Amino acid sequence: MPSQNGVPMNDKVIITCALTGGMTVPAQSKHIPITVDEIIREGVLAAEAGASILHVHVREESTGRPVADLELFQRVLKGLRDSTDAVLQPTTGGGRGMTVAERGSVLRFRPEMATLNAGSINFGLYPVAQRALTLSDWEREYLEGTRDYIFKNTFADITYLAGLMAEADTKPEIEVYDVGQLFNLRQLIKDGVLRAPFNLQFVLGVLGGTMVEPDQLIHLLRTAERLFGAENFTWSAAGVGYPGEFQMAALSLMLGGNVRVGLEDNLRLRVHEQAESNADLVTKAVGLAAMFDRAPATPAEARQILGLKGADDLEL
Repeated sequence: MPSQNGVPMNDKVIITCALTGGMTVPAQSKHIPITVDEIIREGVLAAEAGASILHVHVREESTGRPVADLELFQRVLKGLRDSTDAVLQPTTGGGRGMTVAERGSVLRFRPEMATLNAGSINFGLYPVAQRALTLSDWEREYLEGTRDYIFKNTFADITYLAGLMAEADTKPEIEVYDVGQLFNLRQLIKDGVLRAPFNLQFVLGVLGGTMVEPDQLIHLLRTAERLFGAENFTWSAAGVGYPGEFQMAALSLMLGGNVRVGLEDNLRLRVHEQAESNADLVTKAVGLAAMFDRAPATPAEARQILGLKGADDLEL
């Protein structure tokens, strides 16, 4: 089996870093990157710390509000491409209020990978508005508005986005928030919309989806193995919040999966300590991996494991 520095390739772990996200608000932490320069800097440092995939959202630079602005995406993706060889994975999930066409517009840049959500869920952020935070008007409305928010990913939406990805030769990372979405995926495979091999990202901890519990991750994984065959997919786990991010990372490492961390999902390094950067969270994940004798995959190794086309096709 091929190895690098004495570590077998199957003992490599792909670490994804979700840099800024579309559901937190700046009042939650001064360390959330907002501007193009901040997101690029955070991405470079996260890659240096051991992340091989950078998951990308953008925000309105003057307010920090999540947006689907193509000019901002272009600047961020170009800055990251010019500064790191990490895999760049823009979102098609976006944020509250965005249409599916807006969410999919980033695929015109032909990224080698992008996220594809596997079904609709309630997506509740409103409990954050009850915390002792100094919220701007837009932040309070954004959070409180999720009492009546459905993160819409119908079969038609998924088919539309998957078609754009096929045209761009972009590999989808399929985001799974609940077990029913695996059955959605089975139907989409039957319909010819998607095909194996694919990469699954199990996302636990969103209010409206499945929660951060070991039994839930194991249930998702075993169901996927039963439906698709373990040889037909790679997978990762993302826990939302603290300590969920690192609990799911540790369990994923034990089960042979990959890991996602980042300020999109969790703002704390320890229970009484906010993370000051995405690199802080990646560094902790690297340390966890070492406890299980697993080393971070390089971007080149991640591309090989995931079967990606490479960065040369990115059109910016």
